[in-house]
Amino acid sequence: MQAPRALVVDDDPSWQQILAEILTDQGMAVDVAGSLEAAVASLRAAPHRLAVVDLALGQEDHRNQDGLRVLDALRRHDPGCTALLLSGHATVEIAVSALTRHGAFTCLRKESFRRSEFRQVVRQALASAAASPAEPAPVSPAAASAPPDVAAPDDAPPLASASAAAAPQRRALVVEDDAGWRSVLAELLTDLGFGVDLCRSYGEALGFLRRASYAVAVVDLTLASSLAPDDNTDGLRLLSAVKRAEVPAVVVSGSALPGHVEAAYQEHGIIAFLEKRAFDRGALRRAVAEAVQLAGGEESALTARELEVLALLKQGLTNKEIAETLVISENTVKRHLKGVFFKLEVNSRAAAVARGISLGLVYR
Repeated sequence: MQAPRALVVDDDPSWQQILAEILTDQGMAVDVAGSLEAAVASLRAAPHRLAVVDLALGQEDHRNQDGLRVLDALRRHDPGCTALLLSGHATVEIAVSALTRHGAFTCLRKESFRRSEFRQVVRQALASAAASPAEPAPVSPAAASAPPDVAAPDDAPPLASASAAAAPQRRALVVEDDAGWRSVLAELLTDLGFGVDLCRSYGEALGFLRRASYAVAVVDLTLASSLAPDDNTDGLRLLSAVKRAEVPAVVVSGSALPGHVEAAYQEHGIIAFLEKRAFDRGALRRAVAEAVQLAGGEESALTARELEVLALLKQGLTNKEIAETLVISENTVKRHLKGVFFKLEVNSRAAAVARGISLGLVYR
């Protein structure tokens, strides 16, 4: 039986070698390309089951995004191929776009690359392609690339960031079975000042809920390790446990039946349901801000407009500049500021910003 083919698209010879070695060990025949043109030539020459694509294929040009063009070429020339974006330069927005617009299965960080996790993602990608070859799945952002020769060994723990030394007051629980989306959500919640606990399954999440208190839980409705794969409602079961723990919940999900969405709102009282394919960081921030206020027992939550005013206040804008940005009058800005001051129990702009940061309502 002929071995399935994989394509590695990366302009760094060291990463080419590492990825080709891992994929070969998993029984795949590997083609290697260092540019968009070479990748397209390989796609036309033979079909592939899997492609691992770097975002930037322009040597030292970190702004290069030829990897996205490779993903588009895959969809045109080899639609049965499952693509993984493995990059050191993708922002959250680019990573989400790789999934929603360019058909990537997931997007992983080079800086936190671990061979064991990568092998697991490859197995999941191939299994997903076998079950539903036309349905792409989620994504994650990427940051600065670590040199391949210092990639973490299989049993090494993830490196802690410098900001992790000081434990924040509030924690967030993320329940997501896709490594890419776990990374996206963790990055955004960390930017909001949360300490983040990550888990992949219903059972794992229950353990976290019993061990710690959370200001918010961000939950995917469909979990791959479902207790009932043919009737996957682990996310809904988990929302029941989250509600019993009195933790406000936000759902970020790629697929859900209308009845499940209705049940999430009506029976489990979620704050918001956010679609992965139309993901917007502002919508997540607003939902989390509302959750924080509920968890904190605030009698009067800030309105969406007051949150926008607070965010612009944090940027140092004057009333006039806020009015121009939001296309409202200065008097309306003053009215919103009055509401912000009252609800946050402060009497100055600086105090409002400080209080907003402490509550996770605006970025640090």
